[in-house]
Amino acid sequence: MTGYRLAALAALLMGGACVRAAKVEPVPQSGRVGAPRLRDSTRAFIDSLAAARAAEGANRGMPARVTVRPDALSDLAWAQIINDSVLTSMVNTAVAQNRDVALARARIDEFRALVGVSRSSLQPRISANASVGHNQSVFGTAAPIQFQSWRATTDVAWELDFWRRIRFGVDASNADFEAQQAAERATVLSLVSDVALGYLQLLELDEERDIAARTLTSRRATLALAQERYARGVVSELDVRQFEAQLAVPTARLAQVERQRAVQEHALNVLLGESPTAVRRGGSLVAAAHTVTVPDSLPATLLSRRPDVAQAERSYAAAAARVGQTASAWLPSVVILGSLGTQASAPDRVGGSGTGVHQLQAGISVPLYSGGRNSAEVAAARARTDQAKAIYERTALTALREAGDALVAARTTRDEVTANETLAGALRRALELSTIRYESGIASFLEVLDAQRGLFDAELTLAQSRLRELSAAVQLYKALGGSWAQR
Repeated sequence: MTGYRLAALAALLMGGACVRAAKVEPVPQSGRVGAPRLRDSTRAFIDSLAAARAAEGANRGMPARVTVRPDALSDLAWAQIINDSVLTSMVNTAVAQNRDVALARARIDEFRALVGVSRSSLQPRISANASVGHNQSVFGTAAPIQFQSWRATTDVAWELDFWRRIRFGVDASNADFEAQQAAERATVLSLVSDVALGYLQLLELDEERDIAARTLTSRRATLALAQERYARGVVSELDVRQFEAQLAVPTARLAQVERQRAVQEHALNVLLGESPTAVRRGGSLVAAAHTVTVPDSLPATLLSRRPDVAQAERSYAAAAARVGQTASAWLPSVVILGSLGTQASAPDRVGGSGTGVHQLQAGISVPLYSGGRNSAEVAAARARTDQAKAIYERTALTALREAGDALVAARTTRDEVTANETLAGALRRALELSTIRYESGIASFLEVLDAQRGLFDAELTLAQSRLRELSAAVQLYKALGGSWAQR
């Protein structure tokens, strides 16, 4: 092989190593995620509504909201922000029993073993061998010579890794293993998020059930009032029939909620790795919604904790290492072979005096021509590296988008809850006033009907907006790769 070709091959191999060493930084190392809130008259009005609702909540004994500081996010087990011991226990059960997590951990064991397989190629392979054979040799015109051969040897084979081909493979296996570890963390993160969201949906359905039951009770009282006034001849039968018809709406909603609660409980059972059964509750949706307020922006560096970003980066590193491994196939390979043992013509003479045999060889193999296969394999490896790099960058950009979306959702749903709390409170008072006016004969039944319908819809909308606010908080911590103690 000419000196020029050796230099070219060495340059190609170093090119593979440079690809492996390249460090892509798609995740910003500074800056913040999330846009600042608008400072206009609408913002001031919403803030005034929020202050009024906070004062009302304090009077009802609700805990004050706690704003999470960005510097406290690095080690926060984010499902704990809801401050519900039942949910915390549920998450721990899911992490311990969920089948997807068990599958991810089994894959980690597989890739850990594959790292050992790749590392073993750096060491000599030693084997014990025994053989017996019947042989016949002919020399010229002499009679054939027959003999038996009994042989027992210890053999050694060792490929010297001059060009780092084996070590590139070890690096790739290590990166694959680390990518699988990140994949397990991603599985756990997704599981915890799903459990938290499912539990919150159950709390929201419980809230809807309470609203429907409370509305049904209120409308029954109104119907009884109308029936009493009809019996006295104060109102017509139309009032009675209209109020009677209004009982069907919350009754139908109760049936729908019961069905949805059962389906949601069964879905949670699967996540927990359990058979279908009732799911225990802890706090209420209202209490959970008053627990925490997330900031409007967060350091972009928090996104580097996301396991899917880490997995994509490790997959890119593995692909880059395999470029060097593939390129080294162009370079000479050196193998040392050794054998030490005994050989005799009869089994009882094996190991006796004068039967020792040994062999020591050093071989070199130089690839000269492969029909373009080697260069094509290197090109394919480089293309796979480019793909892994693109996936890594796409994953990081997706992380930025999801974090930004979650921050916007957390902020806007908080404002939405404030507005809906104001709406529900106003309509609740309007229903009280209209009922008093109807009892006094000042207002018609239509005024009470409108107030009942408006309050029922407003309370359901408020419960749903509280769920969206809490869901946005969970999605935000998931987008930031929120931690969770697994072991």
